[in-house]
Amino acid sequence: MNLSDRLKETAAANADKTAYVFLDQSSSYGELNDAVNKMANSLQAMGVKKGDHVGLLLGNSPHFVITLYAALRVGATAIPINPIYSPDEIVYILRDGDVKVVVALDLLLPLVEKAQEALPDVQQYILCETSPETPEKLNSLDVSIKRKIISFTEAITPHSALFEGPKLAEEDIAIILYTSGTTGKPKGAMLTHRNVYSNASDTAAYLSITGDDRVIAALPMFHVFALTVVLNAPLVNGGTILIVPRFSPKDVFEIAQKHKATVFAGVPTMYNFLLQYEDAKPSDFSSIRLCISGGASLPVALLHSFEDKFNVRMSEGYGLSEASPVTCFNPLDRERKAGSIGISITNIENKVVNELGEELPAGEVGELIVRGPNVMKGYYKMPEETEATIKDGWLYTGDLAKKDEEGYFFIVDRKKDMIIVGGYNVYPREVEEVLYAHEGIVEAAVVGVPDPNYGEAVQCFVVKKDASLTEEDLLAYCLERLAKYKIPTVVEFIEELPKNTTGKILRRALRDQVRQGS
Repeated sequence: MNLSDRLKETAAANADKTAYVFLDQSSSYGELNDAVNKMANSLQAMGVKKGDHVGLLLGNSPHFVITLYAALRVGATAIPINPIYSPDEIVYILRDGDVKVVVALDLLLPLVEKAQEALPDVQQYILCETSPETPEKLNSLDVSIKRKIISFTEAITPHSALFEGPKLAEEDIAIILYTSGTTGKPKGAMLTHRNVYSNASDTAAYLSITGDDRVIAALPMFHVFALTVVLNAPLVNGGTILIVPRFSPKDVFEIAQKHKATVFAGVPTMYNFLLQYEDAKPSDFSSIRLCISGGASLPVALLHSFEDKFNVRMSEGYGLSEASPVTCFNPLDRERKAGSIGISITNIENKVVNELGEELPAGEVGELIVRGPNVMKGYYKMPEETEATIKDGWLYTGDLAKKDEEGYFFIVDRKKDMIIVGGYNVYPREVEEVLYAHEGIVEAAVVGVPDPNYGEAVQCFVVKKDASLTEEDLLAYCLERLAKYKIPTVVEFIEELPKNTTGKILRRALRDQVRQGS
C-alpha cells in the first residue's frame, strides 16, 4: 500500500466525506481525488515520468495537497521546499535535487524569472494563484520565459479526472526532504513509499486518529512533522484536515471552535504563543481531545501551564526527517510522562547506545538510534554521509537520550549542542527547563560559548515577561536550582529568539551572534 492508492480507496468508499477545509471552502475525498488525477495527467503531459523530481515551493493550501499526491501518483519524487528560503538556498536545492518541474507560489515569480540560467534543467514552472493579478502578470512575461510558465488553473483545468499511473514499488523514492543540518549544505533524505506510508499509518494508529477526527494543519506542510502528522496520517484514515494558511493564535482558536477540531499539532513555540494570547479562553479548545508536540523539546513548565489552562491532554513525541519522521510518542492508554518523548510507536525500535554502538542500561545517557520501516533509504547523492548515518540498519540520530525502566525515552540534547564546562557535561535543555519554570520568563535558550579557563561556559538568552527582571535576579534563581558549573555566566535579554519557519529555536544563530559580538 502507498499514500496515493490509499487516497483512491478512501475516495471510492467515502466520496462525499470532507477531506479538507481551507478558508471556509471544503473539498470531499471524491473531489480531492479527481483534482489529484487531473494534476497527475497534467504532470504527465509535461513529460514527468516515473522517477523524475517535482519541486514544491508552496505554503499550506490545497495546491500543496493536490500536487504532492499527484506527483506520487505519477511515480515522481516530490521535493517540498520552504518557500521563504533565500533565493540561493532554493536554487541550491532545486539544482542538487535534479528537479524537472517546479510548482510554486505566484509570489515567487520574480525568483523564477531570475533563476532561468541557474536552473537549466527545470523544464516547467506551475504558479499557484494567490492574487487576481497573477494571470495578467503571466501574460506580460517575455516570450522566452512564458513558454516555461503556466498557472495552476491552466495546468489542471483541461485534463481528465481519470488517471492510470505506473505501478509503484515500496522502495521507490516518494519524497526527498532536505534537512537544514547544523553545518554545511542541506542533505536530501530519500524517503520511500514504504517509509512515508508506514509512518503515517503507524502514527495514525498509535494516536487513534480516525475518520471522525478533524485535525488542525497549522504546521508548515513542507516540514516533515506536518507532512506525516497533520496531512498524511488523517488522510490515511479518512479524517478531515483543517488547513491554516499561516499560524496565528487567533486563527487557530477560531478554526478550532468553528469546525469543532479534535486534534492540534504544533511545536513548543506555537504552544507558547497560544498560551500567551491575551484573548485565549479555556473554552477555545473545548473540542480538542489531543494536543501533539514535536519538532523540539517541550519545556515541562509550558506543558503543565497549557494543560492546566485549556484542560487538554498534551502528548510529546519525537522524530527526524530521516525517519519519516515519527519514532516515539507518549502513549494515550497509559501514563504520560512530562519531559519524556514517550515510548517506541508500533513497528519501530529505539535504543540508547554508547560510542561503540552497545546498548546502555536504563538511566545512562548515550546516542538515540532507530530502526524500522520508516528509516530513509539514504541521502541523495551522498553515499558517504549515508554510510556514516545508517549502520547495520540503525539510524544514528545525533541526539543524546536516556531511557527509564519502563521504556520511556528522554531527550537530553543534541549531541552537537552539548556544552563541556571544565570537563563536566552541561545539557542546554536542562538549564532551559529551569529558566522556563520562572514566572517572569516567556522564552529562553542556552548555548555554549568559548571560555579561556574552562573551555566552554554557559550563556542564556531570555525573553522576559516581567520588565523588572534583572540578570542578578536570574542568576540568584539559577544558583538555587543548578550545580555551579551549569549556571549561566552571561544572561542576555532580547526581544525575540531566532526561529525557523516551524518555530524551532535556532541555537546556532545565537552562537553565531555571540561570536560576531566578541
